[in-house]
Amino acid sequence: MKVQSPLVSVLMTAYNREKYIAEAIESVLAQTYTNWELIIVDDCSTDNTVAIAQSYAANDSRIKVYVNEKNLGDYHNRNRAAFYATGEFIKYLDADDMMYPHTISAMVNAMEYFPDAAYGFSYFGPQDDTIKYPLLYSPIEAYRKHFLGGGFFYAGPGGAIVRKKYFDDVKGFSGARYIGDTELWFKLAANYNSVLFWPTLIWWRSHEDQESKYESKDYQAQVERYKLVKKVLNEKNPLSKDEIAIADKNFTRIYCRNILRYFFKGNFKGANYLKKHGKVSLIEVLLSVIPVNKLKKIM
Repeated sequence: MKVQSPLVSVLMTAYNREKYIAEAIESVLAQTYTNWELIIVDDCSTDNTVAIAQSYAANDSRIKVYVNEKNLGDYHNRNRAAFYATGEFIKYLDADDMMYPHTISAMVNAMEYFPDAAYGFSYFGPQDDTIKYPLLYSPIEAYRKHFLGGGFFYAGPGGAIVRKKYFDDVKGFSGARYIGDTELWFKLAANYNSVLFWPTLIWWRSHEDQESKYESKDYQAQVERYKLVKKVLNEKNPLSKDEIAIADKNFTRIYCRNILRYFFKGNFKGANYLKKHGKVSLIEVLLSVIPVNKLKKIM
């Protein structure tokens, strides 16, 4: 007897994406994996986003369109979309991005191969030739990779797939702007296994009206990312006390180097803002030129 493949809820949140949403929807329709539902939640767009989405829903019962009564903002709207989901897996796809035809199939196959993993993700960048993908990471392995091994949680919501029961267990996104996805990965990885997929399973579009463009110009966003790391390291996590101390020093140095970078580029306003709101001392900023330590081998 053929076993039914698990339902995947593709969650597409949208706000004024009339230029791109048709291509995003078409990329879902083109999936080789067919057991999916597409839930589109519009956050009070003022253009033709809803009309375009509804035109697709009229021709495919797997597509459902919801329109918020008031604007919720990015991550609160992502939680709203997850509320409507009925699948075993939730798979975010932003309305300005696209999936390759094999994306859902590759992700689901990897998650089924590792049934005790809470989520998996595909980052943007070249593959690591020393890794045989997909690869399972325990909580301690994921945290060591991120904090002591050069980084790990570098994927937006569109690059990930999550078992909905675990998403619900950690209560989804907090709603914090810019850092909501990284914050969620920290929460999931602290308690459950994660899977690293092949890189670039998602086609991320670059344009001037995307959230990441605003983040790069927002000093407060950089402060919030730094504060998030400090918060995570001070909460219960899989790392040892010695590892936490090393990670804390490393990330403080990286943050302080950004302050120096602003300073030497003549952006004194940015440098002062990061120093003041990050609550780092002048001594810490000056000492940040010392090479960042990495724990090469865990004894």
